[in-house]
Amino acid sequence: MSAYRGPVALPGTTARALGMGMSVMLMLFAVVIVGALGAVSWTTSPTDTAGNTTETPSALAVRDIPPLYLRLYEQAAERYGLRWTVLAGIGKVECDHGRDSSPSCGVEGSDNAAGAGGPMQFLASTWAAYGIDADGDGRADRWDAADAIYAAARLLRAAGAPRDYSRAIYAYNHAWWYVAEVQDWARLYAAPSTPESTVLAGDAGAGPDLLLARETATPVHFISGARARLDPADGHVAMIPAGVPAVVQAMLVAGNELQDLPYGPLGHPDPLGATQEDCSSTVNYVLYRSGTRPLSEILRDNPLAQDYVGWGERGPGRWVTIYATEAPTPHVFMTIAGLRLDTSHDGTDVGPNRGQNGPRWRILPTLPSWAHWSVRHPPGL
Repeated sequence: MSAYRGPVALPGTTARALGMGMSVMLMLFAVVIVGALGAVSWTTSPTDTAGNTTETPSALAVRDIPPLYLRLYEQAAERYGLRWTVLAGIGKVECDHGRDSSPSCGVEGSDNAAGAGGPMQFLASTWAAYGIDADGDGRADRWDAADAIYAAARLLRAAGAPRDYSRAIYAYNHAWWYVAEVQDWARLYAAPSTPESTVLAGDAGAGPDLLLARETATPVHFISGARARLDPADGHVAMIPAGVPAVVQAMLVAGNELQDLPYGPLGHPDPLGATQEDCSSTVNYVLYRSGTRPLSEILRDNPLAQDYVGWGERGPGRWVTIYATEAPTPHVFMTIAGLRLDTSHDGTDVGPNRGQNGPRWRILPTLPSWAHWSVRHPPGL
């Protein structure tokens, strides 16, 4: 298997809106990943001239979206002349259509670390401007699904949709990876006969394996579910679960790209194209390649292991968790969809890479016990 040979574009991340102002690369994708095939901006299509597009829900949409939410997305979109699939994309990314276990998504009065609450994750200040009593119960409640979805449609319309959906979604949450993730879900939720379901760059008939494989020299194998597994034929290859956000899939691809590299300091300050990676440059590389952290920031700050002790959000993530320590020696590693990407090897694994140094996939579920770990996660993941 070839080591990484140079930068190519991978998609942006999936995340619930946490008020992040971090500027990241615009990496749009379709189906799963389009990557370097070209960035696409959703501006007005011919069907937008009437203010609304009638979209038939795809089979995925019918399976994935609760009937109440699907009806509310369609009704709110009709009211404000929008594509319901875009509203549904926001609802998916924010709180998985109200099913996310985070208290801020469903517990009245609960906010996340950035102060956002409700199934569409409104800040109180934004709600004051766009909140609406959509169900006529006498109060505008950002934890009420109807009120929140109608308010999201109202915000998008005020921010430029349907004329420019990209700009409107960016106004909703100021991160281009967020725009890409919402648009990807919107495409997947539209039935094949509607414009949003088509691949907007590259070959419309290409499956996700082919699209991913074009952007990396490493093998790309999809599996069902939400947990990654090592390929039985090659312990250096994480098989990619279809049930996780595209940014998590991109992180697994990035981890696969590092598997032949030995441990060493040459990934600092620039992890791209390095012939060695240590623990922190491994994390830097994965975060950059997935669109989670800008390369300009990595080059400027040259993050080391101890810098990740306080980076991101507190506690384990839903799909990605970063473990960092300053003592007895600085170290950092991450788990991605159930697999640990770590340069620590002796005694910390039982898998096929247990004796290898450098960034490798580790399958032992217990954490290395030689340090007290700061547990963090990329916002929204």
